[in-house]
Amino acid sequence: MALVIENNLNNKAGNAIIKFFNKHSDLSQLSPLPKNIKTGRKFMDKMNISQLSYSKYCVLTHNSQDYFVHYRPIKNCIKNLLSNPDILKNLMFRYENSKIEDEKSYGEQNSGNWWKRAERSISNHANILSIIFYLDATTTDILGKSLLHPIHVSLGNIPTWRRNKEDTKQLLGYLPILSAKNETEKKSSEFKELARETFHNSIKFLLDPLFQGDGVDFNIDGKDIWFFPRISTIICDWPEACTFSLTYKSPNSNYPCHFCLVQREDLIDIRKDQVILRNHVNMKEYFDSNTSKLAGLEQVNNYFWSIPNLNIYAATVPDRMHHLDLGLFKYQIEFTMELLKKKKSLNKVNERIANIPRHLQLKVFKKGIQLSRLIASEYRDMMKIMVFVVDDLQIEDLSEVYVKWNEMYLLSRLEKFKESDLENFQKAIDDWADLFIKLFQNISNSHLKFPKLHSWICHIVDTIREYRAINGYTTETYESLHKTYVKIPYRLSNKKEVEKQIMENIRRRAIVSQNRVGKTKTPMAFVYTAKLFDFDLSESMIEQNKKDPNLDKKMIKGFEKFIDCLKVYLNILNIISAEGCRIKIYSSITLKNGAILRTKNDFHHRPWFSNIAVNMNEEELSEYLSDKGICYAQTLLITEIRLPNKSPMHLAFVQWYDFIEETPFVYGCPLLRLVELYNFIEIEAIEDTIHVVPRFDKNNEYFDQEGGIKHVKTCLLRSLSLKMAVPFPTSLWSRNKREE
Repeated sequence: MALVIENNLNNKAGNAIIKFFNKHSDLSQLSPLPKNIKTGRKFMDKMNISQLSYSKYCVLTHNSQDYFVHYRPIKNCIKNLLSNPDILKNLMFRYENSKIEDEKSYGEQNSGNWWKRAERSISNHANILSIIFYLDATTTDILGKSLLHPIHVSLGNIPTWRRNKEDTKQLLGYLPILSAKNETEKKSSEFKELARETFHNSIKFLLDPLFQGDGVDFNIDGKDIWFFPRISTIICDWPEACTFSLTYKSPNSNYPCHFCLVQREDLIDIRKDQVILRNHVNMKEYFDSNTSKLAGLEQVNNYFWSIPNLNIYAATVPDRMHHLDLGLFKYQIEFTMELLKKKKSLNKVNERIANIPRHLQLKVFKKGIQLSRLIASEYRDMMKIMVFVVDDLQIEDLSEVYVKWNEMYLLSRLEKFKESDLENFQKAIDDWADLFIKLFQNISNSHLKFPKLHSWICHIVDTIREYRAINGYTTETYESLHKTYVKIPYRLSNKKEVEKQIMENIRRRAIVSQNRVGKTKTPMAFVYTAKLFDFDLSESMIEQNKKDPNLDKKMIKGFEKFIDCLKVYLNILNIISAEGCRIKIYSSITLKNGAILRTKNDFHHRPWFSNIAVNMNEEELSEYLSDKGICYAQTLLITEIRLPNKSPMHLAFVQWYDFIEETPFVYGCPLLRLVELYNFIEIEAIEDTIHVVPRFDKNNEYFDQEGGIKHVKTCLLRSLSLKMAVPFPTSLWSRNKREE
């Protein structure tokens, strides 16, 4: 059954496995397997495991239809988290006044101001149990005809690095989604109000058990610990945040921000010190006086007003994926396309995007930008390349707005913020926003009256002070749970009583995972793949291989320089004779960090010759300008060279990059050119593969971009002179020689 559950097999496939096993084993009469998969599923459903139980509760009857919350008791979800030994190893219980260089710092949630206040409000003998919720309605199928509304729970007591793993989240349940009998009812204020009430009544039913009595005892390692559960943050997109806070969802409402009482017309003009923040006191005054509309508030009682240590208007924190990747950056791309269309440069940009070189884990947009199809990870890929794509298009500040974006985005990913870092972050936000507004305000139909833009400028820094660094409330890892908890189990169901079948499927998966033994993966470093050539070293063999019609010009160049450069390399090792030398050439190899180094003549109809960062010998750094001991090159050949009575040599044959002296870097990126200098280097000396992007409409000019969304670390290489007696530092060739 574990095989069937873990691999999401349907009954037909599972029955075929049982039939095959019974037929070819000697245990047909005493088979340990169930009669069929349906019987096996029923057996698992009868297992009495209280912490994995699920139920349903009718929260509303409307238009003769019952609406249920399908749920697991929240205390059981928390017990599951607290029974995981690996989670317990890193659990945080008390407020920590973290400091870096004598400055207050904000990293984990227990370093934030919210935790400090919450801890002061409870007994000294008790602990805060920080509850984090994530919810987002999602489609169940490709056509998007049906929706489910899952809600997940996690704990802020778990460090961010650990909480980014799937086993630190528990599915709490599925909230009901109301159906209107017709379009008229759907658009009515009464129906919208009923939907809000139903949502809050459902949440109340799920959460009330946490707030009954004087705290809650949870058993940890055989010991009862006294906790006061407190809701810290709710991670969601803007519409869900408005549902929690009961503010109007429309961005066109008079007061569209759920953080504060700013009028729509002032969204991008108001200063932070002019903002009036929402809280349960001033919002309840509007509700009690029946004037909620004056604050952009639904006239519905908010369940969260009664929860201690919670300001629901601040706790619905901006999620980076929805707020930036699918929000502000998406707007920036769309407005850029509009601007380029007016300048008649759109086709040129799409051609540039299609010609961006390949790089590991970077999507190649062969057909240019198709905005309607982009997902969050693809927008992040666009961040990595757009500054190069719009380079030198004669539109003032267009490249600079992408430079400012990347600087701001990188700062948003810091794991810890000192107060000075927060000041720098706010400045980076303001610098980007000023340029963004200057460039695109007249292109936007709303003149950039976006609540997300306002909240990012005015509220994100204060949110970090309250709740932690932004990495602690991003939805990237939660979004992947939609596959596990919605899409895959929905596909395996018969589409009747869907929530019930999905909960059964998830329960079975949990039973299997409880008995699974984790396997430790051993990284496979320096593993060659796809041998291209295997020959004895001679000029005739080199010439013969060079004539292969399938070779790319880069590999041909590698063969042309092969023998001369190999002689230089062997001389440095004091190897006089290359007699009996056997050469093997491969198309790829896995480096020690897991990156794949490639020299492919044809990789999905395009050549791929990896660019690399190479470690230099510290003793020789004074002779060469480098990026903290790193220089850059392009790989032409990946080789294994064997000599009689010698250990195999694992070498890459490379062509070096040099800085363009007149303009050493642009947009904070090294501006490079390939030079006629070639060497063999040890593969072990390769630090990583890097992304080098051609400067479009220029000859032999390249931007160097390293991983993430970083442009590249600033590096400065001295011109590589062919007049040098030794073409390049010996440390690049032989660490063994240096050690001798």
